[in-house]
Amino acid sequence: MNVKAIVLSGIIFISTTAMIAQENNAEKIVQANLDAYNAHDIELFMSFFSDDIAMHNFKDSKQTASGINEVRAIYEPYFKASPNLHSKILKRTVFDKKVIDHEYITGASGSSDPFEIVLIYEVEDTKIVKMTAIRKRN
Repeated sequence: MNVKAIVLSGIIFISTTAMIAQENNAEKIVQANLDAYNAHDIELFMSFFSDDIAMHNFKDSKQTASGINEVRAIYEPYFKASPNLHSKILKRTVFDKKVIDHEYITGASGSSDPFEIVLIYEVEDTKIVKMTAIRKRN
């Protein structure tokens, strides 16, 4: 193997390792956010979102919240009204900087009726920058 091939192999290895680490980082951030959600810890939960977080509805591409303050305004009363709130991951896919979770939610807003939702999280560096919700049709 010549020197150019060795250097090229090293560059490919480093690039691949960095890409895998970035994917794992996205998954770790989303998992920590979910753990805070299940602990009903609003401060820790919010700490994983970027200041300019955008929340969207997949069905119509409508933006449902823009910015950290609007997201807090949704989740703070939701946590208070949901003492038994819990999300269980049914399936998780990690692709690049995106984490796609199929979740089973119980205890939302004091309800005994569970529901399923798919959330697509987009992560940049150490923060969730976009969250898109896919809900079942009624």
